[in-house]
Amino acid sequence: MATTLPATLRAPFSSGGAAAIDAQLANRLLGLALEAGGDYADLYFEFRVSADYALEEEQVRTLGRGITLGLGVRVTKGDATGYAYTEDLAWEKMAHAAKTAGQIAAGGGHKPVDVSSISPVSTPSFYAVPTPSLVVPAIDKLALLRAADKAARAYDKRIVKVQASFAEAIKEVLLFTSDGRQAHDIQPLMRFGVSAVAEDAGKRQSGSGGGGGRYGMDYFAQAERDAAAHGKEAARVAIAMLDAKDAPAGEMTVVLAPGDSGILLHEAVGHGLEADFNRKQTSNYSGQIGKQVASPLCTVVDDGTILNSRGAINVDDEGFVAQNNVLIENGVLVGYMHDRLSAKHFGIQPTGNGRRESFRAMPLPRMTNTSLLAGPHGHDEIVKSVKRGIYAKRFSGGQVNISNGDFVFSLSESYLIEDGKITAPLKGVNLIGNGPDVLRRVDMLGSDYQLSDGIWTCGKDGQSVPVNVGTPTVRIASITVGGTQV
Repeated sequence: MATTLPATLRAPFSSGGAAAIDAQLANRLLGLALEAGGDYADLYFEFRVSADYALEEEQVRTLGRGITLGLGVRVTKGDATGYAYTEDLAWEKMAHAAKTAGQIAAGGGHKPVDVSSISPVSTPSFYAVPTPSLVVPAIDKLALLRAADKAARAYDKRIVKVQASFAEAIKEVLLFTSDGRQAHDIQPLMRFGVSAVAEDAGKRQSGSGGGGGRYGMDYFAQAERDAAAHGKEAARVAIAMLDAKDAPAGEMTVVLAPGDSGILLHEAVGHGLEADFNRKQTSNYSGQIGKQVASPLCTVVDDGTILNSRGAINVDDEGFVAQNNVLIENGVLVGYMHDRLSAKHFGIQPTGNGRRESFRAMPLPRMTNTSLLAGPHGHDEIVKSVKRGIYAKRFSGGQVNISNGDFVFSLSESYLIEDGKITAPLKGVNLIGNGPDVLRRVDMLGSDYQLSDGIWTCGKDGQSVPVNVGTPTVRIASITVGGTQV
């Protein structure tokens, strides 16, 4: 079963009306794109409907809705790429975009390549949503925000400020390629978030909760995901951090909590495994296929097929079906994430990782759902093994150097581990290290794998796409902790 849409949310180019785009019209556009001598072209049609709601101090602050529509045309000639887009799907505008992209890539003077006969790609369905949230009245979504606000304030009288937000979208895409592929997908996406501020005796701390993915309103059906649960979680973190102590500093054992800690893997390791960086020889993992790059405990995958996950895709933005790609297996680097261009360079098949933010941008090798898979150890076993260290539960932000994997990450929720027990909450904790080096120092890996609850967005070359991360409990033997020297 696939996501179905009412007529009000269907793209005009796929609704069967006068503006419908079919293989015959696409063939004409692809021919124009290639007439200057390009060797490949694709057309990316996109229709997106979105809405945003925000509640602040128990008042509605944002209530908006937007629509985008357009076509992006890409043409390649060897290593050269031309790209043009239009927000007007009149024939003259689309034809101009096609010719412009072709001229940028090829510049004329070459015999045009024939367009192959176009056939639909058979796509899976990883996010069937019977009722998209966009068709549900706004008053129902505002009720969710108020429920979260109420739950956060009721958690503790020291909660002094609450904000709640709900963002939703439906994106319909239609893709045609000169080598004969036609792909269509409808991509729902929603994100619910709550932040709370606690104040006591002059101290202020904040906490957050939330989640989402490729769901409709069915997301809130589970008790641990309802609006009140997210409000309570935001309040819990804020209250817990009121008693936070200054973080210690120096080389320490660090235990990463399952789930959201996967963002460290995503940033410090995952980007280095995107094939464009390796094609350009700018990644720490360039030329390392078949070599030991991590602890033998570590297997890292990028899996676009996880049901309803924020990073799931039925088909990527080049028309290739999503896959579960093993990147590091038992510590050995076995593959990269590829788009069409990098796959051609390496002489392999694309891996379904060609993604773009919108029709205004070219596809790049991008992550989907990136995970460190489970290991043999229990969570409690790992914590008990640590004499003194840090328990890293939530990450707020960080910086990573893709070329060498060096990173600095800030923690929004962390605790001291003393004599095998999680004890005092800590503030001001920063983790400083190198992604590949950290993976080599993994000496215990939990059996408690968790996927993050759909909160992450990844930026690269000015483009943002929804992603997800996952990890079990991870023990890193030694990592530099930035805090207060003791």
